[in-house]
Amino acid sequence: MSVSLYGSGNTVIQVQSTTKTDTFTMSGGTLTSVTGLSVSITPQSTTSKILVIYSITMIGQNSNSNSVFQLLRGSTAIAQGNANGSAPRLTGEVPYIGDPNSCASVGGNFLDAPSTTSSLTYSIQVASGGAGSVYVNRSQNYGGSTNNYDGTFVSTITVMEIAYS
Repeated sequence: MSVSLYGSGNTVIQVQSTTKTDTFTMSGGTLTSVTGLSVSITPQSTTSKILVIYSITMIGQNSNSNSVFQLLRGSTAIAQGNANGSAPRLTGEVPYIGDPNSCASVGGNFLDAPSTTSSLTYSIQVASGGAGSVYVNRSQNYGGSTNNYDGTFVSTITVMEIAYS
């Protein structure tokens, strides 16, 4: 089934999506893949573009730094900022909120042009900007708080192959 987008020739060929509902924790400043937060798609044409829509819910433990994340196609980082000396090129960050019972959801999208008909896997990596831990789909104090909203959350990646003519 095709759905026309803003005129003739541009159609959605296929949609793939993944939803992560369990939690993930990692420590340190090395970007680490979030288990269960990846999705694969095999484009039908080398001229197709892939629209990646993502949402991640996370918090960092370290009050002196933010938590960062990176969108990947395979092992290649995509949706990055410009080079600026030795500063890391990343997709985004979540500021330390100051409340271990809270976390933030961050979403975005990226139009990728992979120029291939080989299978592609899109995923997200996270890291702490300092020495602390990063918690995905949960707050730092999950399970240890009487806060009624201190629960688990959801993160998603959806990819759409769009035919361009």
